[in-house]
Amino acid sequence: MRSKLHAGFIVGVCFLLICCSGTKPTTLGVKQGKLSPCPDSPNCVSSTSRDSRHAMEPLGYTGDMQAAKQKLVDIVSSFKRARIMVDEQDYIHAEFASALFKFVDDVEFYFDDEHKVIHFRSAARLGKYDFGVNRKRMDKIRQRFYKD
Repeated sequence: MRSKLHAGFIVGVCFLLICCSGTKPTTLGVKQGKLSPCPDSPNCVSSTSRDSRHAMEPLGYTGDMQAAKQKLVDIVSSFKRARIMVDEQDYIHAEFASALFKFVDDVEFYFDDEHKVIHFRSAARLGKYDFGVNRKRMDKIRQRFYKD
């Protein structure tokens, strides 16, 4: 009896961990020169949002866009449990997984070379609250980007 409960518990935990990643949103990507807006929930930050709950300043750069992009790719790649899923000319999509339950956050970057800014959107796939994780992550990325 005990081994059946133990096995059931393990299967349940595995199921929970698999389900925590959520499904990839269909709203990812750049549409008409913009990233998707944040939802009403407080689990998202964006450089294009106008309300204080979601808004953050975009990253600015000087010089060559490809150099700024490579620097950002290197920074994102340095995070544990981060994977770059899409790397296009002026767009990057990365997934960041939490350590314990493997919750996935989608982080997008759009390079506006005309204005020398990198717009971003960082959002949790699941749940309503992220306890400030997306904002803290983007603050760390900003600090590392401007470090040099």
